[in-house]
Amino acid sequence: TVGESHKAVDEVKVFREKLAKAVSEKDFPTLRKLYLDSYTHTHGSGKFDNKDARLVSAMAGEPLIEAAPATELVFRVVAGPTVILTGKSPILNVKEQKNYDFRWVSVYSLGENGWQLAVSQATRLP
Repeated sequence: TVGESHKAVDEVKVFREKLAKAVSEKDFPTLRKLYLDSYTHTHGSGKFDNKDARLVSAMAGEPLIEAAPATELVFRVVAGPTVILTGKSPILNVKEQKNYDFRWVSVYSLGENGWQLAVSQATRLP
């Protein structure tokens, strides 16, 4: 229903704030709970990370879409409940010390442990 969809979007917005805070504070115990064990991320370069690699990146303070400012957010609620979110964020290229815009997609899944990030992918814009 429309009400359930609005509720899911509101819950994912809160989840994203919690995730961004955990990334910025390098809160490892919280981060472990917020990513599905089967989580994967595909970088703009094509590099592929599993949950453990993503947690290592977060703890190292690498720039992540999870904590970047975001615009052009579009939420789509599908069965499951699952929320697919697309957006655009500036991400710092640490080697070049330059920000690049990335278009990204994240998929959030609601399970017995609450909302978790299931998969994400980022593509650098020209």
